[in-house]
Amino acid sequence: MSSRNTSDFIKLFFKGCVMGVADALPGISGGTIALLVGIYEELISTIGSLNFKLFKEIGKKGFSSFWNKLNGNFLLAVISGQLISLITLIAIFNLISENYKALIWAFFMGLIFATIYIIFKLIKDCDILDFILIIVSVIMSLLITSVSPNNPHEISNFYIFSCGLIASSALILPGISGATMLILLGVYPNYLSDSLVNFDIVTLVAFTSGAIIGLLGFSRILKYLFKYFRNKIYSIILGLLAGSIKIGWEEWNKEFGVDILNINLFLSIVLLIFGFTLILFLDKKKK
Repeated sequence: MSSRNTSDFIKLFFKGCVMGVADALPGISGGTIALLVGIYEELISTIGSLNFKLFKEIGKKGFSSFWNKLNGNFLLAVISGQLISLITLIAIFNLISENYKALIWAFFMGLIFATIYIIFKLIKDCDILDFILIIVSVIMSLLITSVSPNNPHEISNFYIFSCGLIASSALILPGISGATMLILLGVYPNYLSDSLVNFDIVTLVAFTSGAIIGLLGFSRILKYLFKYFRNKIYSIILGLLAGSIKIGWEEWNKEFGVDILNINLFLSIVLLIFGFTLILFLDKKKK
C-alpha cells in the first residue's frame, strides 16, 4: 500500500462516515460509496487478506509488522468513521426516512446514475458474456427490491446471526443495500434500533458475529473475482446498480406523482443533479 500522511487518514475517516450513512439508509450500499470515493478494491483486498497466519506475525516480528501487513491504519480510519455515522444514523433513521425519503432518494439516484456511467467506463472491451451478466444482475436486483418486507413474529438469535451474515454480504457489494435486505428480513429499523438503544448485548453480539463472518468470507470471494474476472464483476455491479433505481423511482412517484407545481419536486431534481455532478467531480479528483 502507498504511504499516507495524517491528512490522508482524515479523508479516509470521512469516507468511512459517508459509507456509514449509506449503510443506514435503504437503497444504496456502503460498497457503492466505497467504489465512488476510490477505496473499494483496497477495502476488499485488505479484508480478504485477513487470516490466522497474519496473527502469527505478532509473535514473530511484533505488533508493528502485523499492523503494517494488515493495512491497519487504513482499516481503522474507514471502519471507525463508518461505525460512528452508522450508529448515530440508526437512532434517527425513522425520522429521516419518514419525512425526507423522496428527497433523500432523489440525491441517491443522482449518485447511482453517475456511478453507472463511471463503472461502464471501467468495463474494458465489453463482450456478450458481460452484456448477459448485466441483464441478469438487473433482473436479480429488481427481484430483490420487489420482495415484500418480512415480519417474523419470533426472532431467534440464530435468525439475527443469519441476518448479519446476509446483510454484510450486501453491505460490501455495490448495488445491493444492506439496510434494504434487513428491512426485507423484518429486523430493521425497529428491532435492531431498539436492541441498540436498550443495549441488548445478546442480540448485538449475534448480529455482529454474523456480519463479521459474512464480511470476511464474502470479501475473500470478491478479492479472487476482482483479480481474475474484473470485467465480469464490474458488469454485475453495473446491473445491480441499474436495478436499484426502481426503489428511488417508486419513492419519487409516490411523493410527487404528476404534481409539477410541488416545490419539493423541484428540490428533488436539484438534489438529483447535485448528486450526479458530485460523483463526476469526485471521479475527476480521484484521477
